[in-house]
Amino acid sequence: MAETKRIYLDHAATTPIHPDVLEVMLPYYQESFGNPSSLHTLGRKAKKAIDEARARVASLIGADPSEIVFTSGGTEADNLAIRGVAYALEPKGRHIITSAIEHHAVLNTCKYLEQRGFRVSYLPVDNYGLVDPDDVKKAITPETILITIMHANNEVGTIEPITEIGLIAKEKGIPFHSDAVQTVGKIPVDVDSLNVDLLSISSHKIYGPKGIGTLYIRKGMDIVPLIYGGEHERSLRAGTENVPGIVGLGKACEIALRDLEVQRDHLNDLRDRLQTQIIESIPHIHVNGHPLKRLPHILNISFESIEGEAIIANLDIKGVAASAGAACASGDIEPSHVLSAMRVSPDMAIGTVRFSLGRENAKEDIDYTTAILEEGVRKLRSMCPLADNTNLKRQCIITFSDPQYAVLSEKALDEKGLKFALTSLPHQTDRSSNCNVALLFMCENEKEIVSLLEKQGIEIEDIHRLEGPIRAIRLGGLKQKEAEFWSQR
Repeated sequence: MAETKRIYLDHAATTPIHPDVLEVMLPYYQESFGNPSSLHTLGRKAKKAIDEARARVASLIGADPSEIVFTSGGTEADNLAIRGVAYALEPKGRHIITSAIEHHAVLNTCKYLEQRGFRVSYLPVDNYGLVDPDDVKKAITPETILITIMHANNEVGTIEPITEIGLIAKEKGIPFHSDAVQTVGKIPVDVDSLNVDLLSISSHKIYGPKGIGTLYIRKGMDIVPLIYGGEHERSLRAGTENVPGIVGLGKACEIALRDLEVQRDHLNDLRDRLQTQIIESIPHIHVNGHPLKRLPHILNISFESIEGEAIIANLDIKGVAASAGAACASGDIEPSHVLSAMRVSPDMAIGTVRFSLGRENAKEDIDYTTAILEEGVRKLRSMCPLADNTNLKRQCIITFSDPQYAVLSEKALDEKGLKFALTSLPHQTDRSSNCNVALLFMCENEKEIVSLLEKQGIEIEDIHRLEGPIRAIRLGGLKQKEAEFWSQR
């Protein structure tokens, strides 16, 4: 019996260790096993290896090596940043600002502090998952001692306006922490450009070993340790260092920095290919997250009328590993807190799948995944009485020549309560500079929509009125005014 093809599309959950990373780690389990606090040769060798790894981590994020503190992972790094600063600055105030879409390592830490008398403001996000910097500014009080906003969301991939938020925090003299577990190694990260004072990193998200991470702490930051003991890590994280893990993380950071641009382009291409194929082959879906400000490796899609877990199970049988949301929250009955904050309806949210791509994935993996996904969704919907979708009628396609007009239009129409009938775009169908961008809306009066958008200075290239559900939209160059619509299956 032939072995099932295995394709891993869950890299936002964890990544396989890079062979070069494993190779440099092994000696520190065997012949170079010394305690870095020891003064003998083996101890000094271990200490040197840690120092070199610390420098590699710092180089990836534009920090000084002395500002890197090793932890057991991203969760501990988040805890040290939030609780460490909160306890250190408690005499000055007890108010913390965060967002509603943070990783549970941040949210649950904030809830813990709330139980101990701290006050936490959970900022809302828009339909794309973006925090508004103005909301941060408005939430600040004389009691605010910390702002913690993630660099990019781990479920939908939306990149937050961290630089702007960090500038606000700096002007107010408030420490600013960002969970960068999903961004480091995927997009350029520079702590000075981002205006952050604390930044969390996890090794196993960038092809390093599990059980090791770091917290960047800017020089001069007031922070107290969570673990007491020896004077390891500048007395901020007691306990004998995990030398093999630290060495592995250092190597993973070195590789990430070396390959950053190539891998970013590779992942962007694969993600766009996957999104295009899904949109063209499967009706009644919604792409979650910002269409432009997003990570290259994450694609989050909601499938109407079926459950995400059923899709995941079907993919797994066929050899494809994906996620029904964040791996840390898998098994939850409630819809994702991220999608709920983005106002995705519960019915759509439970049909969500997150695909997260990696360096070992190829175009053939994408093509295979799309084929079995289309087949699986079609079969699952055929067994679901809610999948009739006869209510998806009277649709309107608006085309634009500039993606930014599409973004502005979606926001303007959403504020007016107009619902999206299928997946919201912009979706660029080719790499040319003059390709069309489209949005698909439910509407009763397209002239009213056109008038609304034109009053806001939004240029519309063309508008099409459709009757009945459609399967996909294919748009060509700027001068092509007709779209090919595949009929309902």
